[in-house]
Amino acid sequence: MLSWRITLFCALLQIIQGSTQGLWESNSGSIIHSPLHGNRGREEVTVQRGLHRQKRQAGLPVNHTIVVEIHFADSSLENTIKSYLSNLSLPILINASDSTEKISSIQLTTVCNSAGNRSTNCCCEDGYGWSNEVCRNPAYPSTTTASEEHRNCISQLPSQEIYCLRQDPGGPEEIFIRKMYVRLNVKFQNDLRNPSSKLYKQYKRDLENAFTKGYGTLRCFISSQVTGFRNGSTVVDYKVTSAGDIPVAKANAKIAEALNTSYHLDPTSFGNYSVEIYGGTNISISPKPFFTGDTVTIRCDSRVASSNVTWHFGGHAISNGSQHSVTSAFSDTNASSTLKIRNISPTDSGLYSCAFTERDRSPTTIHLGEVNITVSSIQIVKSGDIVMECNGEQRELSCCVDTEMSFFNVQWKPNGAINISGTNYSTSNCTYYLLQANETQCPASKSGTITTYTCELSTADGARQSKHISVKYLRKANIALDSNVNGQVSEGYSFFLTCRSDVSNYDKVSWQIQNGNLTDIDSLWYTTKSTENEAVSVLAVQKANQDWNGTYTCTFFQEFLASSARLAMKVFSLPLEQDITRDPIQAVVSCPGEQALKCCVAASKAENYAVTFKSDKNPSDIPYEMKNEGNFICYNGTLRFNDCKDIKPFNVFCEFTNQINGRVRSSPMNLRLAPKDTITCNSSEVGLGGIGAEAIKPCPQQNITVQGEVTYKCDHTQHWVIARNSCLSVPVNDLVLKAESLVSSPAPIQELPAYLKNLSDTVKNEKKDIRNSSADLGAVIKILNTISVIPVEAEKKNVENFLSTVDTIISNPTDTWSAVKNGSSQLLDSVEQFSNSLLAINNTIPSVTLENVQLQGVVVNSTNYSDYNKDFIFSSLSNLSGNVLIDERQIKTGNLSQSTIISVAYSNLSLIIPQDEQKKELINGLVISTVAKPSPNNSFQIKMTFAKSNKSLIDPRCVFWNFSFSGDQGGWDNTGCESENNGENVSCTCNHLTSFSVLMSPDGHNNHDALSYITYIGLGISILSLVACIVIEALVWKSVTKTRISYMRHVCILNVAISLLIADVWFIVVAAKKKMDANICIAATFFVHFFYLCVFFWMLSLSLMLFYHLVFILHNTSKTVMKAVAFCLGYGCPLIISALTIAVTLPQHTYTRDDLCILNWNESKALLALVVPALVIVAINAVITVVVIGKIPIRSIGERSRNDERSSLYRITKSIGVLTPLLGLTWGFGLATVFEGSSLVFHILFNFFNAFQGLFILLFGILWDRKVREALLSKCSLSRWSSQTSKSSTQGTSAPMLSISYPFSRALNNLFGKAGKYQVSTESASSSSENTSKAYSLLT
Repeated sequence: MLSWRITLFCALLQIIQGSTQGLWESNSGSIIHSPLHGNRGREEVTVQRGLHRQKRQAGLPVNHTIVVEIHFADSSLENTIKSYLSNLSLPILINASDSTEKISSIQLTTVCNSAGNRSTNCCCEDGYGWSNEVCRNPAYPSTTTASEEHRNCISQLPSQEIYCLRQDPGGPEEIFIRKMYVRLNVKFQNDLRNPSSKLYKQYKRDLENAFTKGYGTLRCFISSQVTGFRNGSTVVDYKVTSAGDIPVAKANAKIAEALNTSYHLDPTSFGNYSVEIYGGTNISISPKPFFTGDTVTIRCDSRVASSNVTWHFGGHAISNGSQHSVTSAFSDTNASSTLKIRNISPTDSGLYSCAFTERDRSPTTIHLGEVNITVSSIQIVKSGDIVMECNGEQRELSCCVDTEMSFFNVQWKPNGAINISGTNYSTSNCTYYLLQANETQCPASKSGTITTYTCELSTADGARQSKHISVKYLRKANIALDSNVNGQVSEGYSFFLTCRSDVSNYDKVSWQIQNGNLTDIDSLWYTTKSTENEAVSVLAVQKANQDWNGTYTCTFFQEFLASSARLAMKVFSLPLEQDITRDPIQAVVSCPGEQALKCCVAASKAENYAVTFKSDKNPSDIPYEMKNEGNFICYNGTLRFNDCKDIKPFNVFCEFTNQINGRVRSSPMNLRLAPKDTITCNSSEVGLGGIGAEAIKPCPQQNITVQGEVTYKCDHTQHWVIARNSCLSVPVNDLVLKAESLVSSPAPIQELPAYLKNLSDTVKNEKKDIRNSSADLGAVIKILNTISVIPVEAEKKNVENFLSTVDTIISNPTDTWSAVKNGSSQLLDSVEQFSNSLLAINNTIPSVTLENVQLQGVVVNSTNYSDYNKDFIFSSLSNLSGNVLIDERQIKTGNLSQSTIISVAYSNLSLIIPQDEQKKELINGLVISTVAKPSPNNSFQIKMTFAKSNKSLIDPRCVFWNFSFSGDQGGWDNTGCESENNGENVSCTCNHLTSFSVLMSPDGHNNHDALSYITYIGLGISILSLVACIVIEALVWKSVTKTRISYMRHVCILNVAISLLIADVWFIVVAAKKKMDANICIAATFFVHFFYLCVFFWMLSLSLMLFYHLVFILHNTSKTVMKAVAFCLGYGCPLIISALTIAVTLPQHTYTRDDLCILNWNESKALLALVVPALVIVAINAVITVVVIGKIPIRSIGERSRNDERSSLYRITKSIGVLTPLLGLTWGFGLATVFEGSSLVFHILFNFFNAFQGLFILLFGILWDRKVREALLSKCSLSRWSSQTSKSSTQGTSAPMLSISYPFSRALNNLFGKAGKYQVSTESASSSSENTSKAYSLLT
């Protein structure tokens, strides 16, 4: 025992030994760390021998726990030592002679010190407590001081090697819980029923403090707790927890003293309900470990002989049933009970308790055993799924658990198309299955199939668990590779390679070609299909070139396993048709004579070719010689002609044959024989030809073959002049050659990004030349169309380079676009194809914004499933905007839930796309192309909004570009689209995707149909009126043509009627039938042109006669001369004009318009051959009319006293009304309609007067003639007109040439002849009177 006034610390040191010895022992000297010194004493360290010694396997570290006592006389050092120990840096290495140890932890357990009255108290540190033996031993009375209120202390130093022990979570070995009560002699209050009330909390706190102070004086006391209050004065229910059976009655008085007297505690009222003892009942579980599905047995053994046993789980009693069964056994000294749980599951996890009750003991004592069990499945960690080649290799499968594998029965089961069994063996916690597969065990048809191996672990008590491991068996495929051309092919020829694999279950196929470098062939060149027994991949090349020369490797992949075959292909050089430069392309050959022929190819493509020149005219071969001309090899031949009977055009070809008999024929050289005497142009560079002849030569060679041709024309100066030049510039020609090489190369997808960059840069650099050259512009458009079908990754730089090229060629467009056939349609198609060829990267499509083009898109999938809503805003001078919307519902119904949608907007295509001249509709907004991949189904709608570029236009119409219109030239179509005018915007809804825009019309466009109706109705009435004119003239001809003047008048009117009738009929035919045979169209156009000219020239004849008889009064001209002049003027001049027009324009194919059988305007301006004569004649007739009207008042001066100014003005107005339609003055309104924005009035007047001109001729030229009416009446023998006829006969035989019926006739007769000065009635009058009658008969 320790001497007086010495303080003791007891500490546990855990030491880890690295020695190979089986048992470690230490003496005190080996682990002394350092002496501790204080100001008032000396410290001594004593080491107890190892309390816990553990055996270990050889080579593994061993943990040792030892007890260290620290003795010191000065109790003030207690805190210093505690701080020192807690601040040590662990682990602490200890050097020993045969091993290396380290102190891993130091735990303070027990502190003993002097109390100052020759007694000692020993207290346990946190987490430690006295054993039950100490608590039951009266030699160690319990004690508690104020500072040690919550520590487990005894008032005696225990014997050696007795220290505080670590308390497990379950507490000491036995725990006693006494349920007690005591009475307070105070009135019960209802607040004591409510645990949350203030009164309840106050009572509880004060009482528990008193209980702790009272019972705390007893050894092994742990805690006390108030559980409730009852009525009966006030009864307090509480429980006392202790580490043993403590004499609670000894503390009653101390409790009463500790509690405030206001509670009036009755010291005699303490009582016990029952005692619950925990830890004294042994409880065990079997089996160990156990798992889901096992049958688990829990056994309770009690030291008391109680037959009253109950089991509880989760607060509920357990009774016998299908899952649980309870059996018990009793003796005089003890009892046992067993609970069996069948097919246990995780829901059965929890606290199980057994209770043995001694009811014959006071208080009732219950012995409890508790165990908390956790049920889990057998946790199997399997090895990963594997892919195994059937080549004899060994692979291992495994299943591991966190317990000993010896607890389980192990079984491996294969299940699959290939069932290969393996060898099973186990280690401490793993089971292994060793597989080995040979090629014979893996049929080709089953290669790539998966076999599932099941690892099943089970216990003897019913638990069972399994894991599945997938094994994919691969067998190397047998590959056969062959070609359809036996390994050799000529350039320009097609070939295909067939690669066959006896394994049909493949993952991917690749083709490669070794030609210097190893090149992966893009997948667009080959297709692969599989059947049940094999897989076949076919590589098809349409036009071979030297890029396809080399060794081909076809590889079928199954996971990591590659199976390949190789084949060498030899591509023999042979020029392509476009590589052969022929000279001439078209020529005239003098007959008899000879023509030099030449075919050239680039020297780089020159081989030992056999070359022949073949002619349609001469079946025999033409001799030739080969020459080097710079970078070209040329083959020159001469064709001679002596027989000039057959001068039909014929073709000459040059044919190249290589060493494997591959042949290519050049494009034709078109030759035409011409007699020597017709040759006017002769040039050594161009050739021979007559006036108007054309010769076509190849483009000048500049070390490379430049595509295009130069057309020369022999003009009237007998010199060749360049008519057309379609040669490409060198940079653009280079782009074309590279594009042709790109699309025919093995790896166009890989090479396309670099080409796009080159294309964009070159077009920017050459934009000026491209804008001014239709050949270059057309070539760039063709390039875009060619490369747009090649798939390309949607990297922003790729998209920008393609669209930058588009932006450059449409920026500030010139008239060059009109010379590129179908250029705008090809451009739209190219951009749509390019959009469809974009391959999204990371499910994104980059947005690109350029000056005239913008692109936006989205990838629709399960993670990005919302409205497709894209805005396009151009901030340049156009200031246009638009929106594309495909809502979420349309995406779903349109089958676009897994798709790529891309929209492209153009700001200035309205300047490029041809406008419909007939409808006069204009593009009034953006052009927006939208495509989707895959395409939507029929139940689909897209909504677009277009901002108007011209707010003054009306009648919006939503349209799309139909590529199949006008012979695949394309045109606007509104099928499937609806429009809505929303002020400054137009909304469009369409049920398909392509390029869209909105067309609008000028204000007057709505009257187009009305004007058409006026025209057709007027022409119909005019035709009937003109027929009536001809019939009436035939009936009354003899009666009305008795004088020279009247004869000429009716001749003019009759010819005007006939010409206008024929012209109107042809006009209706042309207007009604827009598409007709080319020859019929030319004939119809000629007749319309000719007869309308006849109308104008006959009206000119009538006007000139009027002028002649008014001005040259005393001159007389014979009828024959007048008639000859009139017919020459009426038919001769029109015939000359129309013949010259067709002769000049027809050879150039510019006589008529392409879409309508009328004279051409855009190319040849042939329409001027009608417009100019018509306007000149109308102007002459207008001048003559003014002269005539000017003479009317002069003739009336003598009569002014009897006719006032109003009457004179009235007569002038009526005369103008008569002359205007007869002289064709109404055609003058057409001049006003030419100007843009002209008033609708002019259009209506022009259509009305000229459509109804035949009716006016009938009214004013025929029916208003008095002699015509009289003749008609005479023919009809109408009695009621007889007196009028008699009266008319007395006035003379000469009627006015243009007599007007009453009241007009009377006014004009009064004007010109009432005074007798200008008698116009009799043919026997004087010469002067006759001439005057001539003049004014033409007016009346």
